[in-house]
Amino acid sequence: GVLLGSWAALVALGAAVALGVQGVLAALLGLSVIEVGLVSLVASLIGLVGAKLYYLAVYPDARRRALSGGGMCIQGFVLGAAVGLIVGAPVAGIDLGSLLDITAPALMFGMTIGRFGCFFSGCCVGRPTASRWGVWSSDRRLGVRRIPTQLLESAVAATIGATALVVLVTAGFSGLPGIVFIGTMAAYVLGRQLLLPLRAESSKTRHGRAITLAVAATLLLADIVVAVIIYAR
Repeated sequence: GVLLGSWAALVALGAAVALGVQGVLAALLGLSVIEVGLVSLVASLIGLVGAKLYYLAVYPDARRRALSGGGMCIQGFVLGAAVGLIVGAPVAGIDLGSLLDITAPALMFGMTIGRFGCFFSGCCVGRPTASRWGVWSSDRRLGVRRIPTQLLESAVAATIGATALVVLVTAGFSGLPGIVFIGTMAAYVLGRQLLLPLRAESSKTRHGRAITLAVAATLLLADIVVAVIIYAR
């Protein structure tokens, strides 16, 4: 009930789209497209390592097949890629805040496409449901009507990415560099945490989700308030 190779193909397509969007925004901002692309490519490779390490930390049973088995976590990718951008921007002479801001919508659009890879490959599946809104999908063992959590997260990422893009373009890239990135990440974490209970897999921590929800919501609200104050001047 899965399409072999769909995850790798769609994640690669998402990465290509993300780099393309980022390049266009870099050109509009007057940054070197080549330098931005190189830094982002290296950051993406670091993100892949982070995604694997994060997965192995959350799923210790997978460690014995770490090299041959699949499994990555988007949280680890975002953390690893962010570290790559933070370290790479000063080395390349790129303003870090501006680089993070143009990366925000690009990352969301990349996730929008990549989550379809999760859907077709049977990972991050939703709970079985008899609802008319259920979509037939497989968890690699059983194909039934499920809550399409991957598609819902894809829609969340697309909405956040489009909002971030509109803010960047309409604001003329003015204001406090980095504020769009912070707001985008907070909004994504908030949306993701709201969707996690719909997944088939159980929570890994007892209070982690509630704490993450509170922190993300607080950070998003603070970011919006600061943005309104800055752009209202």
